[in-house]
Amino acid sequence: MEETTCALPATPKQIAYARSLALRNQTLLPWDVQQDRRALSAWIDAQAKMKPASDVDQLPTSRQVAFAEKLARIKRRAVPDECFRDKGLMSKWIDGNR
Repeated sequence: MEETTCALPATPKQIAYARSLALRNQTLLPWDVQQDRRALSAWIDAQAKMKPASDVDQLPTSRQVAFAEKLARIKRRAVPDECFRDKGLMSKWIDGNR
C-alpha cells in the first residue's frame, strides 16, 4: 500500500498572525512555509519566542555614552551625533579614540 500525505493549507488566521510576527520581528515569512499548516505552525512557534526588534536595542548604553564623553573631554573632541543613535557606531568611536 502506498501512503500519501497531503499537506493541509494554512488557515487565513494563521497567515495573518504569522505576518504580524514577521513585521514585529522584522523578518521574512517564507512562501513555502505559508503553504503548509504544520510548517507555518512551527514557524509561528519559533517567531513567537523571539524578542521583538526594538529601536531601544540600537541605542548605546548609558555606560558607553559616559565613557565616550569622558574620552571626548580628555582628547578635546566632540562625540559625533550619529554615535548617540547607534550602539555599533558608538563602540567604533570609543575603540578609535582610546
